[in-house]
Amino acid sequence: MVFKLLEDEIVFPDPALADPDGLLAIGGDLHMERLLLAYENGIFPWFSEDDPICWFSPHERCVIFPENLKVSKSMKKVSKDGVFRISMNEAFKEVIMHCASVERKDQNGTWITSEMQEAYINLHVNGYAHSVEVWQGDKLVGGLYGILVNRVFCGESMFSLVSNASKSALIWLCERSRLLMIDCQMPNDHLMSLGAEMIDRETYLKCLKRKA
Repeated sequence: MVFKLLEDEIVFPDPALADPDGLLAIGGDLHMERLLLAYENGIFPWFSEDDPICWFSPHERCVIFPENLKVSKSMKKVSKDGVFRISMNEAFKEVIMHCASVERKDQNGTWITSEMQEAYINLHVNGYAHSVEVWQGDKLVGGLYGILVNRVFCGESMFSLVSNASKSALIWLCERSRLLMIDCQMPNDHLMSLGAEMIDRETYLKCLKRKA
């Protein structure tokens, strides 16, 4: 059953009531309070430009536990050779704009609408959203962004303009932070090669609530 959210009431239904494809609700808005409540309960927005706001809570989640990260020999060499400089929160706006504009295989357009960009930039300004940037010289060539909930980094999107840039960002995040888990939302070959795995919603929510 898909629920209809009202703009003047910041509440969500039980995530366990989501449809088989993970769709839980439509409507509402992207104000900071609603977004934070969503992420705290394992819910995230995902919709196209002309669609209503759709809120998802998948029954299974693709995640990476940092201790289970798999780093190939070639990626270890990339790190050792200092191919990239990696930073955090130096260029959040630029990262989200690249994520929105980069062309992706089998995907027409972007779900990171201008409304979404404004909402997440506001989250960043208020200390809730964070970015990892990958640089070659002064050029931004890769990165990712997401929301931090307790010790879980809820990844939203990543981009790469050169080979290995987005992988380097994700590996850096796993190795340099004290995260319990990185939420990748949906699986793909790129993530699975790094040690991502699928967990059920109940396990995910337990991790999400842990503060230490």
